[in-house]
Amino acid sequence: MGTGMKVALGVIGAIVLVAIIFGTTIAGTYNSLVKLDEEAQKQWGQVENVYQRRADLIPNLVATVKGAANFEQSTLTAVTEARAKVGQVSSGAIENVARDPQAFARFQQAQDGLSSALSRMMVVVEKYPELKATQGFRDLQVQLEGAENRITVERMRFNDAAQGFNTRRNTFPTVLIAGFFGARFQEKPYFKSQAGAEKAPEVKF
Repeated sequence: MGTGMKVALGVIGAIVLVAIIFGTTIAGTYNSLVKLDEEAQKQWGQVENVYQRRADLIPNLVATVKGAANFEQSTLTAVTEARAKVGQVSSGAIENVARDPQAFARFQQAQDGLSSALSRMMVVVEKYPELKATQGFRDLQVQLEGAENRITVERMRFNDAAQGFNTRRNTFPTVLIAGFFGARFQEKPYFKSQAGAEKAPEVKF
């Protein structure tokens, strides 16, 4: 075998080796991103569940509060409309909200609007001690407080999962590889506190 042939084979071998290493790196990076993405999507499902739990409580809450004499109708209307808006956003053919920053922002805005309307309702309830004394209202109070606490926890867990994904995605050379797959591995948004709020809305009575 001539020297030229040996050199050619050596070059081909080096190219094949580099291709194998490159392919293995891409495959490993892709698989790690898929795993972190799935973890974030799973946690997003938990966020949706707890928000839905809160939304399911509202019709009974409104019906109970409506039973109080002369309860402020505008407050009830605000809660009902805010819940309807949440329903429109949640059922508006929005898929993969956790991968779509604009859809995510609409979702959070609608949920924050409902949180604000509920908080205003609870302030008004303070004027109705007879309503607060009923067993039905106290039961709803406990359930709503539990839902709000779960929302806070699940939002925090989603943010942690999103941070894990984003940190991995934005490191070099992963950021280059992620770019090959377009929106499949888009950076995930985070939940943020409402303007002027340091914590989740309180629903204590």
